[in-house]
Amino acid sequence: MINPIVKTVELPDGRTITLETGKLAKQADGSVMLRMGNTMMLATVCAAKDAVPGTDFMPLQVEYKEKFAAFGRFPGGFTKREGRASDYEILTCRLVDRALRPLFPDNYHAEVYVNIILYSADGVDIPDALAGFAASAALSVSDIPFNGPISEVRVARIDGKFVINPTFEQLEKADMDLMVGATYENIMMVEGEMDEVSEADLLEAMKAAHEAIKVQCKAQMELTEEVGKTVKRAYDHEVNDEELRQAVHDACYEKAYAIAESGNKNKHEREEAFTAIRDEFKAKYTEEELEEKAPLIDRYYHDVEKEAMRRCILDEGKRLDGRQTTEIRPIWCEVGYLPGPHGSAIFTRGETQSLTSVTLGTKLDEKIIDDVLNHGKQRFLLHYNFPPFSTGEAKAQRGVGRREIGHGHLAWRALKGQIPADYPYVVRVVSDILESNGSSSMATVCAGTLALMDAGVKIEKPVSGIAMGLIKNAGEEKYAVLSDILGDEDHLGDMDFKVTGTKDGITATQMDIKVDGLSYDILERALNQAKEGRLHILGKLTDTLSEPRADLKPHAPRIETMTIPKEFIGAVIGPGGKIIQGMQEETGAIITIEEIDGVGRIEISGTNKKSIDDAMGMIKAIVAVPEVGETYKGKVRSIMPYGAFVEFLPGKDGLLHISEIDWKRLETVEEAGIHEGDEIEVKLLDIDPKTGKFKLSRKVLMPKPENIGNGDNSNGRNNNRRR
Repeated sequence: MINPIVKTVELPDGRTITLETGKLAKQADGSVMLRMGNTMMLATVCAAKDAVPGTDFMPLQVEYKEKFAAFGRFPGGFTKREGRASDYEILTCRLVDRALRPLFPDNYHAEVYVNIILYSADGVDIPDALAGFAASAALSVSDIPFNGPISEVRVARIDGKFVINPTFEQLEKADMDLMVGATYENIMMVEGEMDEVSEADLLEAMKAAHEAIKVQCKAQMELTEEVGKTVKRAYDHEVNDEELRQAVHDACYEKAYAIAESGNKNKHEREEAFTAIRDEFKAKYTEEELEEKAPLIDRYYHDVEKEAMRRCILDEGKRLDGRQTTEIRPIWCEVGYLPGPHGSAIFTRGETQSLTSVTLGTKLDEKIIDDVLNHGKQRFLLHYNFPPFSTGEAKAQRGVGRREIGHGHLAWRALKGQIPADYPYVVRVVSDILESNGSSSMATVCAGTLALMDAGVKIEKPVSGIAMGLIKNAGEEKYAVLSDILGDEDHLGDMDFKVTGTKDGITATQMDIKVDGLSYDILERALNQAKEGRLHILGKLTDTLSEPRADLKPHAPRIETMTIPKEFIGAVIGPGGKIIQGMQEETGAIITIEEIDGVGRIEISGTNKKSIDDAMGMIKAIVAVPEVGETYKGKVRSIMPYGAFVEFLPGKDGLLHISEIDWKRLETVEEAGIHEGDEIEVKLLDIDPKTGKFKLSRKVLMPKPENIGNGDNSNGRNNNRRR
């Protein structure tokens, strides 16, 4: 009988999370089954014994997979088998990766694979908030070198109170949804969306999350002790030459510092200047010597370049492109650049540029989501593309990568709250990054705001975004918070903090921290500095276009909505869809209908107003209740010797007796010039209470001849008999 080791953690509201190891997947370097309620996920970690020669980075791969069987469902499609990762699974992978990656030793380069599999779910607890905890626990019970543990929690603000790891139902009521990853000492990662909250509220949410994370980290430390994995494996993944390292520093540092200090605003010229310093040093060696030394020189020179850039900022307050720490790069914007889309905009900030388009669609264009625990439809879509030419790279563009999904999701979260809940259109925003040196996701938010307004989408408020950076040397009190960071400042710096918001508060944020010991005072300063920056950028956006256009573009689809009583839905659709399809064919409009909150909601879209009006008229006629005394325009369906049957409302026929067609006597219906298919006006005289049959009249709508007495209703027949 296997006796697994179990550790239990209690959440602030009394719910518990258990970690179990030693029972499943024992051949992995580390494995843990995490359980919360009926939600269970297995996290495993395996690491190669040695690094691939020449590797100078951390080759970490995180996979998160949800089994459809976890929620008692079959996968969709023909194969009925789980396939490529969904966007939700990819986004969960990124959350875990971003918290784990900075905590592996800098000189550890063995391939590490973290796999998290959701095996059971109850639809109550949200599993993505547990994935980071499970992954870190698996690392904690392994001998893989790792400077953790970490954990991740979701914190939501509901009715003014912070809730840790809320349920699906609770999250629907939240005005703040934040995922936080941290070690026992420091916050490492933050990502979430908010309903225009203040910087102080965001900081308080991070603190509340960190307190819960500390408890989970403590449990992992105890688990490591019980498993006996406090001593990690020995490794030697780097071959170093300290003499060469010093030589590179001595020969290159001052020159690199001069380039950093020069303030050259052109990214490519700076890169060429830095590269020339390295190449000049390499020229001292023969080709044979460089076969061995070139990789080391590249690595040591990278450290020199990093040190020069950081010292220049800390000592002189001067950045690579010459800006001050709070300075935003020049911005120019243009709207309506593309005639084909329903809205478009260019946003350029320094050397970062987004060309964004907006397309408006109908209900038929909704995105269908069929994930394990999330299935429904999405009416606001945002797609982000990052082609290689945006950074001057000569390589082919392949499929959408995880980075593109992650950046697009952040921009989507930033903007989606500003789309009115009752907006009838399905909206798709596409951002193509044409240049990149700095945050292209924040450029997407800005360009997306302008493109939406150019399309005439009645957004609540415009949204802008900014990326903040940090330079802080270990052991020193001096630090610098950087507004609108460059790509190099992101790569060589200690923090990437993206903040989006309206003039009234924050709508989304994403933060990655690469150093230990980041205080809340620094975070508070970064948030306040970010507010100043995004309000400056917001001013540039509203200078270009201050509010949504009053009307849609001429070629945009027009949509009208109406509601009908629930009992009429079937009448509008008709048997086998016959009625609704017939209306669409006759008018050219697209008609969709669904039941929402006990009523039928109908959307009618078309390329011109007439087609929409015609369709609305037909629908109103179907749902109209016949009223005695009302006049209707009907169509003659059939002619009988005793009169004609007229469809005066869709699906409702009444008898127009021959005596009610005209004031004069008629021998046949045709004498009045009435034939099948004719449209005539009739008045509803009576509804038989027993049979429900309708009695119609045409003559009462016609002037009455003077020679016909007021009391004579015989259509002239009695007078003829008297003659």
